Amino acid sequence: MSIFGKIVSAIFGHAEAATPDAAATTSATSAPATGSAAPAAPVDVDAVLTALAAKSGQQLNWKESIVDLLKLLGLDSSLDARKQLATELKYTGDQNDSATMNVWLIKEVRQKLAENGGKLPAGF
Repeated sequence: MSIFGKIVSAIFGHAEAATPDAAATTSATSAPATGSAAPAAPVDVDAVLTALAAKSGQQLNWKESIVDLLKLLGLDSSLDARKQLATELKYTGDQNDSATMNVWLIKEVRQKLAENGGKLPAGF
């Protein structure tokens, strides 16, 4: 599975686990599937990650740090893993400039989450 796929799976999986009754109700009352892989209802990414952060006991700046987001989700946050994610998301900058790449990665991951059924706060 791709790194971004692991991110989506971790966030959306926690959302479904937190609201199994809501997920069952949504799927039972939603329109017939159109072949889309997106969830039946948008996943509140901020709420899921805030809840995970509260349970983690760590001070993680997951809203602005790709390293902290990966740590929060229990995923590999090493430079090699971030370079792999950058390649996967088609980063065209210098992967040896990790600070610039990391800023791009967190923004791109947020955008891709929104494109894949994640609901993010305005200005996030």
